[in-house]
Amino acid sequence: MANRKDNIQDFLKDLESRIDKMDVIPRQTNEGRILSIGDGIVSANGLGSAGFGEEVEFEDKTRGLIFNLDEDQASIVLLRDSDSLSEDMRVKTTGKTLGINVSEQLLGRVITALGEPLDGKPLKGGGKFYPLEKIAPGVIKRQPVDTPLKTGIKAIDSMIPIGRGQRELIIGDRNTGKTAIAIDTIINQKKRDLNLPDVICVYCAIGQKRGNIARIVAKLSEEDASSFSIVVAASASDSPAQQFLSPFTATAIAEYFMDRGRDVFIVYDDLSKHAWAYRQISLLLRRPAGREAYPGDIFYLHSRLLERSARMSKEEGGGSITSFPIIETQAGDVAAYIPTNVISITDGQIYLETDLFNAGTRPAINAGLSVSRVGGNAQTGIIKQISGPLRLELAQFRSLAAFAQFGSDLDLETQKQLERGRRVAEILKQPQFAPQDEAQEVISIFAASKGLLDDLSLSKVSNFETKVHDFIKVKNKKLWARISSKEKMDDKTIKELTTEIENFKKIV
Repeated sequence: MANRKDNIQDFLKDLESRIDKMDVIPRQTNEGRILSIGDGIVSANGLGSAGFGEEVEFEDKTRGLIFNLDEDQASIVLLRDSDSLSEDMRVKTTGKTLGINVSEQLLGRVITALGEPLDGKPLKGGGKFYPLEKIAPGVIKRQPVDTPLKTGIKAIDSMIPIGRGQRELIIGDRNTGKTAIAIDTIINQKKRDLNLPDVICVYCAIGQKRGNIARIVAKLSEEDASSFSIVVAASASDSPAQQFLSPFTATAIAEYFMDRGRDVFIVYDDLSKHAWAYRQISLLLRRPAGREAYPGDIFYLHSRLLERSARMSKEEGGGSITSFPIIETQAGDVAAYIPTNVISITDGQIYLETDLFNAGTRPAINAGLSVSRVGGNAQTGIIKQISGPLRLELAQFRSLAAFAQFGSDLDLETQKQLERGRRVAEILKQPQFAPQDEAQEVISIFAASKGLLDDLSLSKVSNFETKVHDFIKVKNKKLWARISSKEKMDDKTIKELTTEIENFKKIV
């Protein structure tokens, strides 16, 4: 039986190595002529040995990508607009897939989907060529997701933990704080955890306004997070081809660092606009439209993109890619075509609710619909210890609060539960661009879930939280160090922490 298992593993490894060698198309260059041009799509004949996804070059050095291969002609998507192309102009295949040269010099830079700088500084040559499309690593090359990637957001780290190598969808209507969660997570990575490797962050803007992208870049610089971040920008004014290619470019950059044993965090903001760009290209290519006018392969497109997020085995270097794909819903409809597609591909979702956002709960996370399929495996011992009953308490509070709106007389026990729930919900609120380290999260959640804030008015909870962190950090450094160690609290530590919080309440 053991020999049979070894033979199967050897066969799979050989198969994966053969597939990896197929990134470059081993064909000779051949030439054709342009038949027609329109809306960024070129039809050409004569490219008899061209391959799907192969890069082509026109006489004026304009680049294109073969998207359709018909019996007597090829459909080519232009990578950028060109006014100099005309009918009967020559076009030649290059024999290679589209790719980007990646190196450490991309850190701190803003680039296009084609790898060109947007921040006004030149890029030096060199780097390693990485194809935009690549087969995702196989099961044998991966290892389980069990190392946390801290977001610095209390509600996520306690109830919806993220592990390195995980794909966690952020989903919600427009203006509910989806991008804010992603940017806060990037900013939180500057708080270096000495027990874990540093994280490199890649932010991919797809179809965003240029002003929004500029604000995000400025904020990352202001928060000293740009040195370990890379921004790949395909704005709303860029061509659909660049919007389509940008997440693949971002993933190729992430794979470069993952292959070197680094941990990478990547944000796709957002895949709804990516699907729109692909639909636009597909309809121009006259591909048959399916559900909601999207072509049938849109599911496979996002699947092969997100499958490249993984945590590699130690034999493969131990690097990882953790991804936050973002999806925008319409009126909270998570059952639409694109949302259901990405939900089924990812390892959980963080659902942001408009009503919660408008009620002042930010981040507006719906604890009932949000889930992480990695769960406690990606939590430290101390976070797992204090956050166990948190989700249940919050869900019960939401149900009771809805019932209490009818004005019925409530018994004393129910009133206590409501008051506890209000304080738990209040402590989980968090301003933007203010991620917390683990010790701060532990103190806040412990105080609320253990009922230490029940006798405090709601209006004072936020101020109390801010000051109690500084109080314990300064007054009892040993306790702070024990909480920061990530190990479960023993009875002595729990008693000591309770005493410190009670002492602070007397002087606040």
